Order: sequence, then structure tokens, then C-alpha cells
Amino acid sequence: MKNISVIGSGTMGNGIAHVFAQAGYEVSLIDINAAQLEKAIATITKNLDRQIAKEVITEKQKVATLKNITATTDISSGVKNAGLVVEAASENIDLKLKIFQTIDETAPVGCILATNTSSISITKIAAVTKRPQLVIGMHFMNPVPIMKLVEIIKNPATTKEVTETIVTLTKQLNKIPCVVNDAPGFIANRILMPMINEAIYSLHEGVAGVEEIDTIMKLGMAHPMGPLQLADFIGLDVCLSIINVLHDGFQTPKYAPCPLLVEMVSKGKLGIKTGEGFYEYTTGNKDLIVSKAFQ
Repeated sequence: MKNISVIGSGTMGNGIAHVFAQAGYEVSLIDINAAQLEKAIATITKNLDRQIAKEVITEKQKVATLKNITATTDISSGVKNAGLVVEAASENIDLKLKIFQTIDETAPVGCILATNTSSISITKIAAVTKRPQLVIGMHFMNPVPIMKLVEIIKNPATTKEVTETIVTLTKQLNKIPCVVNDAPGFIANRILMPMINEAIYSLHEGVAGVEEIDTIMKLGMAHPMGPLQLADFIGLDVCLSIINVLHDGFQTPKYAPCPLLVEMVSKGKLGIKTGEGFYEYTTGNKDLIVSKAFQ
């Protein structure tokens, strides 16, 4: 388990590569987009610098962490020596199934295949491989270098040994593992996304404004971030995708996405990454809220 491959170098992928490399593992960071890989390494470097500024790590540890990461656009060479592959591509089931078919054919025998999906069925993903007993969910929280939780999701075929291995590995990353069974949304998003959706319904129906909804949840429920700001942080398209998984999986109206959320995604108002969601931002920067998009 010395060699870890991470597929996808976006926000979650580069964060996962960061924590594995910082823990001393040799990481192959894989993405079909070379420019995205360059951006990922730059992001990891920036986050390591933040850790140095906060005296969490030293300059020497930063250098060692970056040395542990190899970026590649070749998935076959990227997984050939892996003891664990963590897929962190977009939350799209067709894409994930295609990736798992590929890595099942190219990863070494005995290699554990994990997915960072936040809602998609681990059982469905495992079914397209010839090693379902070695397939498991590792749902890291965003931002990965900071958040302690890793939601570990077993599919019915996942062996006890594989689960125990991933639990131990998670602890070695200085994270806290919580093991759950496979179900739509697992635990984190099964509870979180209906709350976000209900907050959007409250806005849509004119019960309260954006700031009022978020303030009530922050001050009244001790949440560090209000549900609408959190939705912007996650990405409204990602929220909609997860809510649709819940709706399709449980086949009950209570998980139906709010029309306002559907409308905003259709208009490209996706939150921080586009500069506008329930709030307005300097594009790509969660710290600079310019003004509320809703008045």
C-alpha cells in the first residue's frame, strides 16, 4: 500500500493526493487534462504554503510532499504499481463506470479500487469490475487537507479485510473513518442535501431571504456555514446531481429538487466556481463575497 493512484485532479482529487503524499505515500495523480494537472500541483503547493504559515508543517515537509507526487495523463502507467486507486472524477455515474472498467483491467491483481463519490451507488460501480470484493467508497470531505471525516462505504461484496485496510489507512492520514453501508447518499448527503434543498425551497417560497436563512442556521444550529452558502461552496450543479440520485434512489417526492435550484443550474449559476450562486463572488474565491445575488 505504498503506492496510491488518484484519478481526477480537481478540488477533491488534488486534496486527496495532498494528504496521501504528506503522509509519506508515493502518489500518481492522473488526469486526461495536462493543464488541469499543472493547476492541481499549483493548488497543492499553495495549500502546503498555508500549512507552513500556520506552522502545521515545515518547509522540509512541503518539499517531501511535492516529491511524493507524480502527475500523469496516462491512466495505465499511473495505476500499474498501485496498491490502492482512488477515483475522484466528476459526480457522473457513466464517467465513473467507464473509469472503473478501465482501472479494473489495468490495476494490479489485489489492488483495492476506491471511489470518492458522495452519492453514487458503490454496488453499481463494483458491478462493472471483476473484483467487487475489492471495491469500496472513500468519501473525503472538502477541503480534504482540513476536514477530518472520511465516510467509508461498503458494498455487499466488500470483504472485511478490505474495509479494515481502508479504516487503518484512513487513520494513518490523521483522518477519522466512519463505516456505513451502501444506500443513496450514504449518511452525509442523505441528511445534508435534503437540508440544503429545504433551505432553497424556503427561499423559493419567500419564507425568508438568503442572509436570514443562513444566519438562522449558523446562530441557531451552530453551523459554521449556512446551507445556501454551503451549497455555493459545494457547487449547485453537484448539489442537484446528488439530490437527483436521492430522488431516483428512494422514489419519493420528499427528495425532489427545488425548481429554483434546477433553474439556477440551467442558467450556469453554480456558486463559487462561476462567481454567482445564492451569493456573488470573485470567481473561484470563496473568501470574497461581493454581494448577495438575491435581495
